[in-house]
Amino acid sequence: MDSAPLLDRIAAADSLTSLEGVRVALLGKSGEVTQLLKTLGGMDPATRASEGPKIHALREAVTNGIAARKAALEDAALEQRLATERLDLSLPAPERPLGSVHPVSQVMDELAEIFADLGFAVAEGPEIEDQWHNFTALNMPESHPARAMHDTFYLEPKDVEEAKVLRTHTSPVQIRAMQALGAPLRVIAPGRVYRSDSDATHTPMFHQIEGLVIDRDITMGHLKWTLETFLKAFFERDDIVIRLRPSYFPFTEPSAEVDVGWSMEKGRRVVGGSEGWMEVLGSGMVHPRVIAAAGLDPDEWQGFAFGTGVDRLAMLKYGMDDLRAFFDGDLRWLKHYGFGALATPTLSAGVGA
Repeated sequence: MDSAPLLDRIAAADSLTSLEGVRVALLGKSGEVTQLLKTLGGMDPATRASEGPKIHALREAVTNGIAARKAALEDAALEQRLATERLDLSLPAPERPLGSVHPVSQVMDELAEIFADLGFAVAEGPEIEDQWHNFTALNMPESHPARAMHDTFYLEPKDVEEAKVLRTHTSPVQIRAMQALGAPLRVIAPGRVYRSDSDATHTPMFHQIEGLVIDRDITMGHLKWTLETFLKAFFERDDIVIRLRPSYFPFTEPSAEVDVGWSMEKGRRVVGGSEGWMEVLGSGMVHPRVIAAAGLDPDEWQGFAFGTGVDRLAMLKYGMDDLRAFFDGDLRWLKHYGFGALATPTLSAGVGA
């Protein structure tokens, strides 16, 4: 069986389309070579032994010839394309999708920068906490409402150990920082916290930042100056005014809610001025029992602490009205409120700027 005529037909194919036609005619379901292969079943053993290798050799020759011709045609097509195509380097590059910095991440960076200017280090701690750090060391008795199941996420205990919790605030980091670093101390504790609550202004998981200063001769005056300086730098306004209202927190004594003045600008309420007041922070002098629980002498050391929601600060600064949108994962929202990763605006006005 002479393969030369079949290989000549393959070589005569001048395009990939015509070559495909030759392939089907020779090797397709009803192709010439396929039909020869089908005849092997009707041959006697002696004839099959002599003719079979010839037919299989023919099929192999045709298959290799088609593969070689296909490669040659593809190479020729590429050469022609390279010879004729031109790339216009003056055309603008196509736009590529770019990621955005989430407003919470942006505000976290702003806060870290501002408090770094004030001499604060960043402290971190576990999000799964034991009840001693999350409650007891912070002067919260067993009967405190914050320990209730409907307020706190408790994890299934292992064996006989006490059930751990998803931390309800970053205050446990203050205890861990005092235990590890001693005094004097000046830290902020940003991070995720968890509470069983969900509506337009509350989510089961949110972000919080707390500050702690431990030193000798610390007063409420130091606290007020620190908060005023921080808020002026964060909102980038000099007309920030605050007031301290007596309040109660188990881990501070005395305790104070911090209100900031606001005003109306272009139909929107913004922080700054004094047309009204809104609560933004909780604060106070660290309770002596908390200092003692952390292993320090409350007769020698004292200090102040404060805390606020990072998500709430982002809403106030950048004009957002629904906390739940922070966690929806809607790219349209992030494109509108997000920050360019490579073109992030100045993080803050800076302390003393």
